[in-house]
Amino acid sequence: MHNIKVAVIQMSVSDVKETNLKKAQSMIKKACQQGAQMVVLPEVFNSPYQTDLFPDYAEPYPGPTTRLLSQLAAEHEILLVGGSIIEKDADGKLYNSSFVFDEKGQLLGQHRKVHLFDINLSGKITFRESDTLHSGNSITVIRHQGLCFSIMICYDFRFPELVRAAVLEGAQLLVVPAAFTVTTGEAHWELLMRSRAVDNQSFVIAASPARNPESSYQAWGHSMVVDPWGQIIAEAGEDEGIIYVELDLKQVDQIRQQLPLLQHRRHDLYKLNYGRLME
Repeated sequence: MHNIKVAVIQMSVSDVKETNLKKAQSMIKKACQQGAQMVVLPEVFNSPYQTDLFPDYAEPYPGPTTRLLSQLAAEHEILLVGGSIIEKDADGKLYNSSFVFDEKGQLLGQHRKVHLFDINLSGKITFRESDTLHSGNSITVIRHQGLCFSIMICYDFRFPELVRAAVLEGAQLLVVPAAFTVTTGEAHWELLMRSRAVDNQSFVIAASPARNPESSYQAWGHSMVVDPWGQIIAEAGEDEGIIYVELDLKQVDQIRQQLPLLQHRRHDLYKLNYGRLME
């Protein structure tokens, strides 16, 4: 697979799960009518982004949301990155999890958010995911029909070691369902997406919820796609909508050959070790 048409869905999220699922279904259908082969949803797209409400909206896998995502992937014959939802495992633990389905509706992979968003910006925002969520423990790299991509959720993307580990395992494309706050989004959203793309010579797809004035948690919006040279090739505003881009994956190899950063790493000075990943 050398070229793939991607749709990034920036949807407004309400406090009614059924409404959110119907909206996601409608926007996925619209994206597919425009020829999308890969569709990406935002972080926690089926419920409010409020830690105290996460237990009420959590569901197991398979559950109502993941069954719908599987159905839609098969119906439209697309690669579907299901943003993220609050997952409840068999032991009752909650995770912020992304589920990815192939064109037949089969589960390709799952990523549980590794780094939990516990912050206190004085006078601006305090948020603690660890009050209700547990963290995942895996770097998620998915290979499918010649495409190799990694899934990271929001705060994960602030950790360059995680991103580099995924790239060293072959990722050409970094997919980031995220819900940055207005404060952190204004300061760091574009900076981080472009920096990670340049540092790792990879495409970056960042999918955010739309701004919702009625919500207690205000997402930044500005979903975007960045190329391996660090250029923004598609970007949304604050409102609900879909952005489209056709990716030429040969661009990754071309840039890595012309500017061989990954080859020029100094193994004698530094190493990145993670489980089976040793260099």
